[in-house]
Amino acid sequence: MSSAMRSATGGVEEFRAAIRDWLGEQLRGDFAALRGLGGPGREHEAFAERLAWERHMAAHGWTCVGWPEEYGGRGASIEQQIAFHEEYALADAPARVNHIGEQLLGPTLLDHGTEEQKARFLPGIRAVEELWCQGYSEPDAGSDLAAVRTRAVRDGDAWVVHGQKTWTSLAHEAQWCFVLARTEPRAPGARPHAGLSYLLVPLDQPGVEIRPITQLTGTGEFNEVFFDGARTPASHVVGAPGDGWRIAMATLGYERGVSTLGQQVGFRRELDALVALARANGAAADPLLRDRLVRAWTGLRALRANALTGTDPSLAKLCWSHWHRDLGELAMDVRGAAATLAAGEPYELDDWQRLFLFSRADTVYAGSSEIQRNIIAERVLGLPKEPRP
Repeated sequence: MSSAMRSATGGVEEFRAAIRDWLGEQLRGDFAALRGLGGPGREHEAFAERLAWERHMAAHGWTCVGWPEEYGGRGASIEQQIAFHEEYALADAPARVNHIGEQLLGPTLLDHGTEEQKARFLPGIRAVEELWCQGYSEPDAGSDLAAVRTRAVRDGDAWVVHGQKTWTSLAHEAQWCFVLARTEPRAPGARPHAGLSYLLVPLDQPGVEIRPITQLTGTGEFNEVFFDGARTPASHVVGAPGDGWRIAMATLGYERGVSTLGQQVGFRRELDALVALARANGAAADPLLRDRLVRAWTGLRALRANALTGTDPSLAKLCWSHWHRDLGELAMDVRGAAATLAAGEPYELDDWQRLFLFSRADTVYAGSSEIQRNIIAERVLGLPKEPRP
């Protein structure tokens, strides 16, 4: 066992020091230019180079650190995983390109996949050789995920998929998509999520069309994905056919896991830069703006405390998404009238404008705020469910 691997079984501070030292050594030379690149609204930045960086991480055993060692991970504890994500963000390392595979599908397969599925898909995720996207939302089924209309029909030893997904992050870069599809007709009086299945579908095949969606930021990391007779082997269903809702909810739980602590380091960096801007341009002298900056500071510390104590994932998502959206609005007010002017032709945005525009989506993607409030009310507080038509 290497010294780096042994650190995963040692103390948290030893593990933290190992990843900090490795990042300090490796983010040099050609990789030094990648610092700070990528992330929400900026996924187009140096994507090929960031992919090469992440494969470099994989070659040195720094991907999938929380996975069991038998599946290529380091078996890192929750505390060590927190340390990893925080140190990665503190190093200003480039945004990860394999988050959906490593943080969402990988844990789903570890907990719910067959051994054959684990053997087929986990090595490609760990090595960053196969990228994944999430096929949940549809034009008429975003927050109401149980209303998905994409359907899959069994045809011999394959599933045949027809339908449309939207807001599919990085589908244009991915080779695979995990798709929530209806495989059984909805029976009268049945629960809306009954009969859904969780399928693993290859994207590079006839019957799949991917169209990037141009966002307010001018970038196109979200996509529409059309399935018209796309096929995937019958064995590529996670869990039992018809049990897709349970698997899909498990995936959403992983999405809101410890990696959000690294996200909060990025939030802190944005807030620190905004405070510096407010001091430089005089906005900090405005008592109302100064009060909002203080509220943002205290709110960020509340986010961290909640994450460390294992707050319900829906509550955590509700809190961070509103905090970040409010930070975008605060940035525009700190900048004043200059915030309304593009930095250049034809539509060049600065970092504050991009933050404001992209953060409008924070309260929608990965579960809208309205749905999170319903989940908290019904499943956490035990309140009566809303009447449904």
